[in-house]
Amino acid sequence: MNIARTIRTWRRVRETRHGLSRLPNRFLADLGITRADIPAVARRLAR
Repeated sequence: MNIARTIRTWRRVRETRHGLSRLPNRFLADLGITRADIPAVARRLAR
């Protein structure tokens, strides 16, 4: 596996997770996700 690609992916996951975590619960509900879903959603979106 390419180390540079792994680092870029890790950064995108982290940034996505951070961004989603900053949203209020009502916005997350509008998106159809809960706080418990954030890590999985971030991994899926970062691909």
